[in-house]
Amino acid sequence: MQRLSRDQMAARVARDIPEGAYVNLGIGLPTTVGNHLPKDREIFLHSENGILGMGPAPARGQEDWDLVNAGKQPVTLLTGGAFFHHADSFAMMRGGHLDICVLGAFQVSATGDLANWHTGAPDAIPAVGGAMDLAIGARRTFVMMEHVTKSGEHKIVARCSYPLTGVGCVSRIYTDLAVIDVTPDGLVALEWVDGLSFDELARLTGAPLRPARAGS
Repeated sequence: MQRLSRDQMAARVARDIPEGAYVNLGIGLPTTVGNHLPKDREIFLHSENGILGMGPAPARGQEDWDLVNAGKQPVTLLTGGAFFHHADSFAMMRGGHLDICVLGAFQVSATGDLANWHTGAPDAIPAVGGAMDLAIGARRTFVMMEHVTKSGEHKIVARCSYPLTGVGCVSRIYTDLAVIDVTPDGLVALEWVDGLSFDELARLTGAPLRPARAGS
């Protein structure tokens, strides 16, 4: 079984972002999606610290440390891009002006609940931050994460055991093994990696799962 690399996961998410979309890429793994957006699509990347119109990551040695995203990573600004007060940025997030946000997660439930800010670990970040606003404010919330933890525990679960970031907010899950839609009728696997059977994917998923294609 060949798992997707993080760059392959990012490229797969990028394929599903349409022309003209306003998109927030969350801290961590989701930020890599910006390096894989199709060159022939105009997509507007937003950062919660107050940027709209980000480009790909700068080349090594070309970083401008006065221009960083919410994860304190250096970014580039495309022609026509802008930066502004973070209160205006949060107004965009809360006002329904973002088409898509891409977030990481510790857990996603079968009904689309998201837990991505706290695991109970003593060194965990002590506040939910802007993820709550993004998860509920964006028209669609995509989650990008490994399918299971390093110790093999399920990250897609029937019910989240960690504190929630948002309820029923996730519409699609991208993992290193599969792309899964969250629907009113449950989780639907749209595709999965070569060499992995659907039965094995279902075993690695901690909630009922059905394939989108008949006979799989």
